[in-house]
Amino acid sequence: MNEILFIDPEKCNGCRACEWACSLYKEKVLNKSRIHIVKWPARGVEVPMTCVHCEVAMCEKVCPVQAIERNEDIGALIVNEDKCIGCKLCTYVCPFGGIYFDTKQRKVLKCDLCGGDPACAKMCPTEALQYVEATRANMRKKRAAIERMTELLQVAFSSET
Repeated sequence: MNEILFIDPEKCNGCRACEWACSLYKEKVLNKSRIHIVKWPARGVEVPMTCVHCEVAMCEKVCPVQAIERNEDIGALIVNEDKCIGCKLCTYVCPFGGIYFDTKQRKVLKCDLCGGDPACAKMCPTEALQYVEATRANMRKKRAAIERMTELLQVAFSSET
């Protein structure tokens, strides 16, 4: 059975250890992460934002060159950089802002679960990010956490208007 990246926004303290771990592991620099902590200090909201590898992935469906495919071994949606044409359609349809456009490479970047051993989860001191077995119970928890992230973001955005 696959594992899943479980994100618990209630546990995030905004330390950014996940961003540093991702950036160092994937790019060998400290400023190019595939996960970002989104903060709204006035509302006390800090939410880790990354690809949640949706069960029904709109990014995969809209890609005109089929550059996004699911790796069945780890359950991750992977961008084939050789196929990606940089059209950014996937960035527009991702409801969680989990896909980023690299202006230098002119390609999209997204979490690929580090090949099944996510650096972000290993470095998270509060366990806001965990890589856990994809049991039915954990899948229910993941869906509930995604709904909670959506609620937190709606509250944060509504306070800005």
